[in-house]
Amino acid sequence: MTAVDFASFVERLADVAGETILPFFRTQIGAEDKSRGGVFDPVTEADRAAESAMRRLIGEFFPSHGIIGEEFGSHQEGSEFTWVLDPIDGTKSFISGMPMWGTLIGLLRHGEPAYGMMVQPFTQERFVGDGASAHWRGPSHKHAIIERKLRVRACADLAHATLMTTSPLLYPGVKLDLFKRLENMARLSLYGCDCYAFAMLAAGNVDCVIECGVQTYDIAPLIPIVEGAGGKVTSWDGGSAVRGGDVIASGDARVHEAALKLLNS
Repeated sequence: MTAVDFASFVERLADVAGETILPFFRTQIGAEDKSRGGVFDPVTEADRAAESAMRRLIGEFFPSHGIIGEEFGSHQEGSEFTWVLDPIDGTKSFISGMPMWGTLIGLLRHGEPAYGMMVQPFTQERFVGDGASAHWRGPSHKHAIIERKLRVRACADLAHATLMTTSPLLYPGVKLDLFKRLENMARLSLYGCDCYAFAMLAAGNVDCVIECGVQTYDIAPLIPIVEGAGGKVTSWDGGSAVRGGDVIASGDARVHEAALKLLNS
């Protein structure tokens, strides 16, 4: 499989996801609650339809590849190549008509992130990375589709940092206390955006993104994008974030080191 073939295939996955999801956006779509009594965790017909469409395409062209998906679980996860799919990361924003959501498509090789894409079909944006470089493609102010390289920005310390998280409601017990300590150190703290926050970090607009209790499909596709833009993504203890859990991403190594020190103090 050549690089051109691979790029074309991933673009097709993104196209299929967008074509499936967009007809549902800003409609009176219903949502089921997957939380089983916890914090509201919605899933919609659009989530399931998009993941099914991507799975069918992968199965047609790469039947030996594994798949990890949010809605339909794992298939051949021990394969050399495993696709990681989150059809709508940010479903709460999606059902509220807000554009702070995206489709996550990642590829693991031997369990390590090799490629990632975050697609926002409503805004026509695509953020891609392979760990060595990262790019954004989307409409210019003149509506032409353009592409530019992604690069994180420098930030000397937490006191000058913009910090983002999905919601403090997702932090249990002492983890909420740790988040609040980090939040109090930052210059600016914003909630919401899910995967879009990581994309903005890679684009140099945000300095630190912290999350609690995420899954592989929430973070693995984003790692090659952030790292390709020059940032860092780890667990709270400084280890690998590919399997999810408590994760933190930073654009500047100085901010990352200071955040990890605070989280582990």
